[in-house]
Amino acid sequence: MFDRVKQDIKCVFERDPAARNLWDVLTTYPGVHAIIWYRLAHFLWGKGLKWLARFIATTARWFTGVEIHPAAKIGERVFIDHGMGVVIGETAEIGNDCTLYHGVTLGGTSWKEGKRHPTLGERVVVGAGAKILGPIHIGNDARIGSNAVVVKDVPEDKTVVGIPGRIVHKTDDQQRKKREQMAQKIGFDAYGITQDADDPVEKAIYSLLDHVQAQDERLAQLSSEIERLGGARVDMKLPNLDDAVLDPDDPEQAAHLNRGSKNESAG
Repeated sequence: MFDRVKQDIKCVFERDPAARNLWDVLTTYPGVHAIIWYRLAHFLWGKGLKWLARFIATTARWFTGVEIHPAAKIGERVFIDHGMGVVIGETAEIGNDCTLYHGVTLGGTSWKEGKRHPTLGERVVVGAGAKILGPIHIGNDARIGSNAVVVKDVPEDKTVVGIPGRIVHKTDDQQRKKREQMAQKIGFDAYGITQDADDPVEKAIYSLLDHVQAQDERLAQLSSEIERLGGARVDMKLPNLDDAVLDPDDPEQAAHLNRGSKNESAG
Protein backbone atom coordinates (compact mmCIF):
# COMPACT_ATOMS: atom_id res chain seq x y z
CA MET A 1 0.00 0.00 0.00
CA PHE A 2 2.81 2.43 0.91
CA ASP A 3 4.58 1.81 -2.40
CA ARG A 4 1.38 2.74 -4.23
CA VAL A 5 1.05 5.93 -2.19
CA LYS A 6 4.60 6.90 -3.14
CA GLN A 7 3.79 6.40 -6.81
CA ASP A 8 0.54 8.38 -6.43
CA ILE A 9 2.52 11.30 -5.07
CA LYS A 10 5.31 11.02 -7.63
CA CYS A 11 2.91 11.09 -10.61
CA VAL A 12 1.67 14.54 -9.57
CA PHE A 13 4.97 16.11 -10.64
CA GLU A 14 4.61 14.51 -14.08
CA ARG A 15 1.08 15.85 -14.73
CA ASP A 16 0.79 19.12 -12.86
CA PRO A 17 3.33 21.87 -13.67
CA ALA A 18 2.10 23.78 -10.61
CA ALA A 19 3.56 21.14 -8.27
CA ARG A 20 6.71 22.66 -6.77
CA ASN A 21 7.98 20.18 -4.20
CA LEU A 22 7.01 17.18 -2.08
CA TRP A 23 5.90 19.27 0.90
CA ASP A 24 3.67 21.34 -1.36
CA VAL A 25 1.97 18.24 -2.76
CA LEU A 26 1.55 16.52 0.60
CA THR A 27 0.00 19.52 2.30
CA THR A 28 -2.06 21.29 -0.37
CA TYR A 29 -3.36 18.70 -2.85
CA PRO A 30 -6.79 17.38 -1.79
CA GLY A 31 -6.80 14.88 -4.67
CA VAL A 32 -3.66 13.29 -3.27
CA HIS A 33 -5.14 13.30 0.24
CA ALA A 34 -8.25 11.56 -1.10
CA ILE A 35 -6.19 8.82 -2.74
CA ILE A 36 -4.15 8.26 0.44
CA TRP A 37 -7.30 7.98 2.55
CA TYR A 38 -8.79 5.66 -0.08
CA ARG A 39 -5.77 3.33 0.04
CA LEU A 40 -6.24 2.94 3.79
CA ALA A 41 -10.03 2.50 3.56
CA HIS A 42 -9.71 -0.02 0.73
CA PHE A 43 -7.20 -2.03 2.76
CA LEU A 44 -9.56 -2.15 5.73
CA TRP A 45 -12.50 -3.04 3.47
CA GLY A 46 -10.53 -6.03 2.19
CA LYS A 47 -9.90 -7.12 5.79
CA GLY A 48 -13.64 -7.13 6.51
CA LEU A 49 -13.65 -3.92 8.57
CA LYS A 50 -16.31 -2.39 6.35
CA TRP A 51 -17.85 0.08 8.80
CA LEU A 52 -14.46 1.50 9.69
CA ALA A 53 -13.57 1.72 6.01
CA ARG A 54 -16.78 3.62 5.25
CA PHE A 55 -16.19 5.94 8.21
CA ILE A 56 -12.69 6.77 6.97
CA ALA A 57 -14.04 7.37 3.44
CA THR A 58 -16.71 9.70 4.81
CA THR A 59 -14.16 11.59 6.89
CA ALA A 60 -11.96 11.96 3.82
CA ARG A 61 -14.92 13.36 1.94
CA TRP A 62 -15.40 16.08 4.57
CA PHE A 63 -11.77 17.19 4.25
CA THR A 64 -11.17 16.76 0.51
CA GLY A 65 -14.55 17.06 -1.24
CA VAL A 66 -13.81 13.73 -2.95
CA GLU A 67 -16.07 10.75 -2.35
CA ILE A 68 -14.53 7.35 -3.09
CA HIS A 69 -16.25 4.17 -2.02
CA PRO A 70 -13.68 1.94 -0.28
CA ALA A 71 -14.75 -1.03 -2.40
CA ALA A 72 -13.81 0.71 -5.65
CA LYS A 73 -10.69 -0.57 -7.40
CA ILE A 74 -8.10 2.08 -8.25
CA GLY A 75 -4.82 1.26 -9.95
CA GLU A 76 -1.41 2.83 -9.56
CA ARG A 77 -0.38 6.43 -10.28
CA VAL A 78 -3.95 7.74 -10.43
CA PHE A 79 -4.10 11.53 -10.15
CA ILE A 80 -7.21 13.44 -9.08
CA ASP A 81 -6.51 17.07 -9.97
CA HIS A 82 -8.23 19.73 -7.79
CA GLY A 83 -10.61 16.99 -6.63
CA MET A 84 -13.68 18.87 -5.44
CA GLY A 85 -16.90 17.10 -6.38
CA VAL A 86 -15.37 13.84 -7.63
CA VAL A 87 -17.55 10.79 -6.92
CA ILE A 88 -16.34 7.22 -7.50
CA GLY A 89 -18.91 4.47 -6.93
CA GLU A 90 -18.63 1.11 -5.22
CA THR A 91 -18.04 -1.10 -8.27
CA ALA A 92 -16.02 1.43 -10.27
CA GLU A 93 -12.61 0.37 -11.53
CA ILE A 94 -9.81 2.72 -12.58
CA GLY A 95 -6.71 1.52 -14.40
CA ASN A 96 -3.13 2.68 -13.98
CA ASP A 97 -2.01 6.22 -14.86
CA CYS A 98 -5.51 7.70 -15.16
CA THR A 99 -6.23 11.37 -14.52
CA LEU A 100 -9.54 12.71 -13.21
CA TYR A 101 -10.36 16.40 -12.90
CA HIS A 102 -12.80 18.07 -10.53
CA GLY A 103 -16.52 17.33 -10.74
CA VAL A 104 -16.08 13.89 -12.32
CA THR A 105 -18.66 11.22 -11.51
CA LEU A 106 -18.17 7.50 -12.04
CA GLY A 107 -21.75 6.61 -11.19
CA GLY A 108 -24.29 3.85 -11.46
CA THR A 109 -27.59 3.74 -13.30
CA SER A 110 -29.24 0.89 -11.41
CA TRP A 111 -30.23 0.05 -7.85
CA LYS A 112 -29.52 -3.64 -8.40
CA GLU A 113 -26.53 -5.24 -6.74
CA GLY A 114 -23.55 -6.27 -8.81
CA LYS A 115 -21.46 -4.39 -11.32
CA ARG A 116 -23.17 -1.04 -11.90
CA HIS A 117 -20.31 1.48 -12.23
CA PRO A 118 -17.87 2.12 -15.07
CA THR A 119 -14.46 0.60 -15.71
CA LEU A 120 -11.66 2.83 -16.93
CA GLY A 121 -8.69 1.37 -18.78
CA GLU A 122 -5.18 2.69 -18.45
CA ARG A 123 -4.06 6.26 -19.14
CA VAL A 124 -7.62 7.54 -19.43
CA VAL A 125 -8.14 11.29 -18.93
CA VAL A 126 -11.55 12.47 -17.73
CA GLY A 127 -12.22 16.20 -18.03
CA ALA A 128 -13.82 18.45 -15.44
CA GLY A 129 -17.51 17.83 -14.81
CA ALA A 130 -17.72 14.69 -16.95
CA LYS A 131 -20.19 11.97 -15.98
CA ILE A 132 -19.48 8.33 -16.84
CA LEU A 133 -22.51 6.28 -15.90
CA GLY A 134 -23.33 2.58 -15.77
CA PRO A 135 -21.29 -0.64 -16.10
CA ILE A 136 -19.54 0.52 -19.28
CA HIS A 137 -15.91 0.22 -20.34
CA ILE A 138 -13.65 3.11 -21.30
CA GLY A 139 -10.72 1.88 -23.40
CA ASN A 140 -7.05 2.59 -22.80
CA ASP A 141 -5.82 6.09 -23.69
CA ALA A 142 -9.37 7.41 -24.16
CA ARG A 143 -10.19 11.07 -23.49
CA ILE A 144 -13.49 12.19 -22.00
CA GLY A 145 -14.20 15.87 -22.62
CA SER A 146 -15.30 18.28 -19.93
CA ASN A 147 -19.01 18.01 -18.99
CA ALA A 148 -19.54 15.03 -21.31
CA VAL A 149 -22.11 12.44 -20.27
CA VAL A 150 -20.99 8.97 -21.31
CA VAL A 151 -23.38 6.02 -21.10
CA LYS A 152 -21.87 3.70 -23.74
CA ASP A 153 -18.54 1.93 -24.14
CA VAL A 154 -15.68 3.97 -25.57
CA PRO A 155 -13.01 2.27 -27.72
CA GLU A 156 -9.31 2.70 -27.08
CA ASP A 157 -7.61 5.98 -28.00
CA LYS A 158 -10.86 7.84 -28.75
CA THR A 159 -12.09 11.24 -27.62
CA VAL A 160 -15.67 11.71 -26.45
CA VAL A 161 -17.49 15.04 -26.08
CA GLY A 162 -21.04 16.29 -25.61
CA ILE A 163 -24.33 15.18 -24.07
CA PRO A 164 -24.80 12.35 -24.72
CA GLY A 165 -21.15 11.53 -25.33
CA ARG A 166 -20.13 11.29 -28.99
CA ILE A 167 -16.82 10.17 -30.45
CA VAL A 168 -15.01 12.84 -32.44
CA HIS A 169 -12.83 12.14 -35.47
CA LYS A 170 -10.05 14.01 -37.21
CA THR A 171 -10.63 15.56 -40.63
CA ASP A 172 -8.19 15.25 -43.54
CA ASP A 173 -6.69 18.52 -44.81
CA GLN A 174 -8.13 18.37 -48.34
CA GLN A 175 -11.69 17.79 -47.17
CA ARG A 176 -11.35 20.50 -44.51
CA LYS A 177 -10.19 23.11 -47.06
CA LYS A 178 -13.10 22.28 -49.35
CA ARG A 179 -15.55 22.63 -46.47
CA GLU A 180 -14.00 25.91 -45.36
CA GLN A 181 -14.46 27.34 -48.86
CA MET A 182 -18.11 26.33 -48.92
CA ALA A 183 -18.66 27.56 -45.37
CA GLN A 184 -17.17 30.92 -46.30
CA LYS A 185 -19.44 31.06 -49.33
CA ILE A 186 -22.62 30.66 -47.30
CA GLY A 187 -21.37 32.35 -44.14
CA PHE A 188 -21.28 29.31 -41.85
CA ASP A 189 -18.82 29.00 -38.98
CA ALA A 190 -18.81 26.28 -36.33
CA TYR A 191 -18.23 28.41 -33.24
CA GLY A 192 -15.79 27.01 -30.76
CA ILE A 193 -14.90 23.89 -32.76
CA THR A 194 -11.26 23.15 -33.43
CA GLN A 195 -10.31 22.53 -37.03
CA ASP A 196 -8.52 19.23 -36.48
CA ALA A 197 -11.48 17.37 -34.97
CA ASP A 198 -15.08 17.21 -36.11
CA ASP A 199 -17.84 17.28 -33.55
CA PRO A 200 -20.59 14.92 -34.80
CA VAL A 201 -23.15 17.76 -34.96
CA GLU A 202 -20.68 19.92 -36.86
CA LYS A 203 -19.95 16.95 -39.11
CA ALA A 204 -23.65 16.62 -39.95
CA ILE A 205 -23.81 20.30 -40.94
CA TYR A 206 -20.67 19.99 -42.99
CA SER A 207 -22.19 16.97 -44.73
CA LEU A 208 -24.98 19.29 -45.85
CA LEU A 209 -22.37 21.74 -47.08
CA ASP A 210 -20.73 18.94 -49.07
CA HIS A 211 -24.12 18.12 -50.58
CA VAL A 212 -24.77 21.75 -51.52
CA GLN A 213 -21.30 22.01 -53.04
CA ALA A 214 -21.90 18.88 -55.12
CA GLN A 215 -25.27 20.23 -56.28
CA ASP A 216 -23.66 23.50 -57.41
CA GLU A 217 -21.08 21.59 -59.42
CA ARG A 218 -23.70 19.31 -61.03
CA LEU A 219 -25.95 22.25 -61.92
CA ALA A 220 -23.04 24.06 -63.54
CA GLN A 221 -22.22 20.96 -65.59
CA LEU A 222 -25.88 20.52 -66.55
CA SER A 223 -26.14 24.16 -67.64
CA SER A 224 -23.05 23.84 -69.83
CA GLU A 225 -24.35 20.65 -71.42
CA ILE A 226 -27.77 22.16 -72.18
CA GLU A 227 -26.12 25.20 -73.76
CA ARG A 228 -23.82 22.95 -75.82
CA LEU A 229 -26.82 21.08 -77.19
CA GLY A 230 -28.43 24.34 -78.34
CA GLY A 231 -30.69 25.00 -75.41
CA ALA A 232 -31.13 28.31 -73.62
CA ARG A 233 -28.48 29.23 -71.15
CA VAL A 234 -29.55 28.48 -67.58
CA ASP A 235 -29.43 31.43 -65.21
CA MET A 236 -27.07 30.23 -62.49
CA LYS A 237 -27.26 33.43 -60.47
CA LEU A 238 -28.51 32.63 -56.97
CA PRO A 239 -29.64 35.00 -54.23
CA ASN A 240 -27.16 36.00 -51.56
CA LEU A 241 -27.72 34.04 -48.38
CA ASP A 242 -27.10 37.14 -46.28
CA ASP A 243 -30.28 38.79 -47.63
CA ALA A 244 -32.51 38.87 -44.59
CA VAL A 245 -35.80 39.51 -46.43
CA LEU A 246 -36.61 39.74 -50.14
CA ASP A 247 -38.17 43.06 -51.04
CA PRO A 248 -41.10 42.54 -53.52
CA ASP A 249 -40.81 46.22 -54.57
CA ASP A 250 -37.32 45.54 -55.89
CA PRO A 251 -37.71 44.51 -59.61
CA GLU A 252 -34.85 42.02 -59.46
CA GLN A 253 -36.03 40.44 -56.21
CA ALA A 254 -39.66 40.46 -57.42
CA ALA A 255 -38.59 38.55 -60.53
CA HIS A 256 -36.79 36.16 -58.26
CA LEU A 257 -39.94 35.63 -56.21
CA ASN A 258 -41.97 35.04 -59.37
CA ARG A 259 -39.51 32.42 -60.56
CA GLY A 260 -39.76 30.70 -57.20
CA SER A 261 -43.56 30.73 -57.34
CA LYS A 262 -43.57 29.27 -60.85
CA ASN A 263 -41.18 26.52 -59.80
CA GLU A 264 -43.40 25.63 -56.84
CA SER A 265 -46.47 25.54 -59.14
CA ALA A 266 -44.65 23.32 -61.61
CA GLY A 267 -43.62 20.98 -58.80
